[in-house]
Amino acid sequence: MARPDTPALLIVDDDRDIRNLLAEHLEGQGFRVRKAADGKAMMAALDAEPVDLVVLDLNLPGEDGLSLCRRLRATDATPIIMLTARNEPVDRILGLEMGADDYLAKPFEPRELVARIRSVLRRVSEPRADAARPPSASAAFAGWMVDRTARSLCAPDGRMVMLSGSEFDLLDALLGQAGRTVTRAQLKRLSAAIGTDDRAIDLRVSRLRRKLGDDARAPRLIQTVRHRGYLLTAPVTWTP
Repeated sequence: MARPDTPALLIVDDDRDIRNLLAEHLEGQGFRVRKAADGKAMMAALDAEPVDLVVLDLNLPGEDGLSLCRRLRATDATPIIMLTARNEPVDRILGLEMGADDYLAKPFEPRELVARIRSVLRRVSEPRADAARPPSASAAFAGWMVDRTARSLCAPDGRMVMLSGSEFDLLDALLGQAGRTVTRAQLKRLSAAIGTDDRAIDLRVSRLRRKLGDDARAPRLIQTVRHRGYLLTAPVTWTP
């Protein structure tokens, strides 16, 4: 039986047999587990009591997993592992774009899900590499303004530029290490929302560059350091 201080998980899947099978296996691994059959039950469960991680099926009746992931990520940083019966690259990319922390295609070994859950929980619980930086509400670089409280980005011409949760986390991670090369492995630790493989990180960087107006062929702000990672070249000014 799981202790009260062990991680709490919420399984969201419309297949009762899968819900029960996963719950039984995860409880056997020491997790506290709750279950929901659809988005409405999921939101009610989260309103009743927060959890440490959500295992969310993509193909749900009514509001699907992608929409639920986006809705949850807009107001909550709870880690999400997306499950789907499809293994198309576009589905995986969409899941990561909506803010999922990891992605697992059915059928899968329950042991692999356990390993991924533990990996995500470990990653989000690790202290950030920039933890020594004084808490700051905003940052300025190359004419851009970042409000870390509102998680917003303002362009030099005053336009508000919309960033996904993972794009903002990537930018925040690079800002915290400005002037230093940040490896892909470090980016995985700095932001659980970025993704778990190099392709997911490269995709985020490409999208962020476009929104910053940074030419991928000759980037000025976010430079690629070959075989290592990325470097934010602009000086950053932090303000309370």
